[in-house]
Amino acid sequence: MGSGPTAMNPWRMLVWLFIGQILIAFIGRSVSPLGVFIGDSLHLTNAQIGMLPAALFFGQFVASIPFGILVDRVGTKRLILVLSLTLGISFMLVSVTFHFILLLAFMAIGGIGYGAYHPVSTRGILDWFETTNRGTAMGIKQMGVTAGSALAAFLLVPLSDQFGWRPVLFISAAVLIIGGTIAYLFYRDPPKEKLATSTGMWKQMAAVGKNRHLLLITVGAGTLSAGQMSLNTYLILYTNQILLIPLVLAGMLLVISEISGSSGRIIWGIVSDKLFHGNRFIILCIIAIISAGCALVMGVLPAEPPVILLVTTVILFGFSIAGYNGIWLNAATEVVPKEQSGLASGFTTSFGAWGVILGPPLFGLITDVTGSFQVAWFTLATLMAIVSILFFVLHYQMRRS
Repeated sequence: MGSGPTAMNPWRMLVWLFIGQILIAFIGRSVSPLGVFIGDSLHLTNAQIGMLPAALFFGQFVASIPFGILVDRVGTKRLILVLSLTLGISFMLVSVTFHFILLLAFMAIGGIGYGAYHPVSTRGILDWFETTNRGTAMGIKQMGVTAGSALAAFLLVPLSDQFGWRPVLFISAAVLIIGGTIAYLFYRDPPKEKLATSTGMWKQMAAVGKNRHLLLITVGAGTLSAGQMSLNTYLILYTNQILLIPLVLAGMLLVISEISGSSGRIIWGIVSDKLFHGNRFIILCIIAIISAGCALVMGVLPAEPPVILLVTTVILFGFSIAGYNGIWLNAATEVVPKEQSGLASGFTTSFGAWGVILGPPLFGLITDVTGSFQVAWFTLATLMAIVSILFFVLHYQMRRS
């Protein structure tokens, strides 16, 4: 834990941000693979299962802007510990709760820890890395989200099937608290410009809120978030109950999707940096187009579909719709001055969270009302097509300016 040049190497600091991100995501994103078990335990409808991630991301909505402001003032290090404790303790309480409303409340509190880690860690990336390699660094850090989610699906589905979801979740939350404490001890904030103070803070908030490009980025990314979490929330349920895939194998499909998303976050970042010279919007447009196509395929799959077709679709779907986050956060923070980067990250993740708050419950409601997943997948494909147009317009506007 020294302070010499080696200890302060940006890539070494990225390791601790990455570890923190994996652990935060492992618990926060456990909502998706555990949804089928929680649903069975509490006798929930599809729409109610969709409210589980909605509650988590409502917490993100509440927390992202305040913590975006706070990290601009106090730095990343201390907040790593605070957020790990917040998420870990709240999900321990989730694991011992038997009432649906109370469970949603604890998940929302956990969402504060989960959601606030985005602006907190994004500030760390912006502090340590220059524009030339920031997309790659952000992609690596964001890969921790899908890596943690994949790890949750890989471990928690079979363990919960064997031992029950409650003890498995409780122990997992304890692991987060321990790991978050270790990351806090070894991470360092870099020597940098004086952190923002409250002077002019409200003016900065007003300026960020009036940034038209940031608003459009947030709308588009929020819609992608709705699609991503709808896929995560219902992939196991859909493939198990409709496509007649065994439960553990359905869980492995979620693992495959998240691993693909992890690779996507790095590859899209490299492609954006090296091939498109930092142009984030054309990448987001391509991602939305691929996602629309995959949603259409999901809607027309027959029961017991060909394995190659199903796995290929899941890989492409995950690679695109779970691989956009690093590009999104870079795009959001690069359209504002650097001193507003944490605030901009908090703003876009906060309001972008409404996509997840509304998306999975509405997706589930469509299946409950129509009795069909096909309508829900086709609706999602339509939204992805609209988002691709939005990002292409932003790409065109940024080229002109």
